[in-house]
Amino acid sequence: MSIIVQKFGGTSVADTEKIRNVAHAAILEKELGNDVVVVVSAMGHTTDGLIKLAHELSSHPSEREMDMLMSTGEQVSMSLLAMAIQEQGHDSISLTGAQAGIKTEPAHMCARIIDIDTTRINKHLKEGKIVIVAGFQGICEGNEITTLGRGGSDTTAVALACALKAKRCDIYSDVEAVYTADPRVIKTAQKLKVISYEEMLELARVGANVLHPRSVETAMLNDMPMRVRSSFKLDDVGTLIIGADKMELNKPVTGLACDTSQVRIIICDVQDKPGNAARLFNLLADNNLSVDMIIQSYARKATNTNDIAFTISKNDLDKFNSIKDKINEIVNASNIFVDDDIVKVSVVGAGMIDRPGIAAKMFDTLARENINIKMISTSEIKISCLAEKKYSDAAARALCKAFELDGASVADVKGDLPDV
Repeated sequence: MSIIVQKFGGTSVADTEKIRNVAHAAILEKELGNDVVVVVSAMGHTTDGLIKLAHELSSHPSEREMDMLMSTGEQVSMSLLAMAIQEQGHDSISLTGAQAGIKTEPAHMCARIIDIDTTRINKHLKEGKIVIVAGFQGICEGNEITTLGRGGSDTTAVALACALKAKRCDIYSDVEAVYTADPRVIKTAQKLKVISYEEMLELARVGANVLHPRSVETAMLNDMPMRVRSSFKLDDVGTLIIGADKMELNKPVTGLACDTSQVRIIICDVQDKPGNAARLFNLLADNNLSVDMIIQSYARKATNTNDIAFTISKNDLDKFNSIKDKINEIVNASNIFVDDDIVKVSVVGAGMIDRPGIAAKMFDTLARENINIKMISTSEIKISCLAEKKYSDAAARALCKAFELDGASVADVKGDLPDV
């Protein structure tokens, strides 16, 4: 008997009627002859509400107490879902992250899973139960409750699927599938029947808010097939995410994403000498600040200085501002500018590898729209450009047309889809 892990996001369990629908989805999978493990997020905007309450009481609440608080949201969802499944005639049990054996590193609010003891889950599956697990949480050494940070429930689901040697991990939300572009902006964006781990990982990293990058990375490292599916269209199989070796890549670009959640930091007149960049980025790392794009300008001979620019999440801006004085102590910058009027526009495709002209086509397309590029970063299968935020939609439309992302499916499987 195969194990299927299902994950349902906050919109899927936002009220009791939707929880009944999730119960129905779990039961349908069970009736197909599979063992079923369901991972749930907190209901609707519960987590945001809990965070707001905490900040009404404290300007800097303890991270430990924040984890204690935020972990309760998923526990509400899991217990209500177990009741709904039981009411529909099937045996079910809910487990917190700790009860499910999810062990994490000792870091509050951004912990990573280091091990999962599946003994208890397997015991309940053998008893014929549908097992419901609270997403987004685990327990570390010393029996401290931890949470996994943004996208933690996706990561919980994939990590459980890998640990349980499941056949597949299905991620359900209000999104029907992975699209070539944001269908709210590009009305003719197409659903992708299949996409590679590598492409999905890059799209997730550059702002496609379908899956969290950590979940895709975990699936890729363990070759765990995933499906992105709609909670409200249970007969739609959505998008399959598998290895690129199983795919026929017909076009160089598979998808596009626009990300307005970053800010650009420009540190001016840094002395051009060995060690300054290392000291700067070590300080950022010590303060748990993740950096995306980085550019260092050519050194000015007259002053022997250069500028260093990089991007961080808007959510980390307060943290960055708190260490600006330390940065000045380290690099003696003449000024530090923050540019929050940006969008990062990215095109992604495993077919880019060894195919010349993709960057030129992207830059030419943006130039024809009179969109100035502020920064550029690339990988083997991704090109990202920073531009002014007001050009986000125009850039998306122009690039979709240029790379034919509003046409037919841009990635097909060799032969039939794998039996997942």
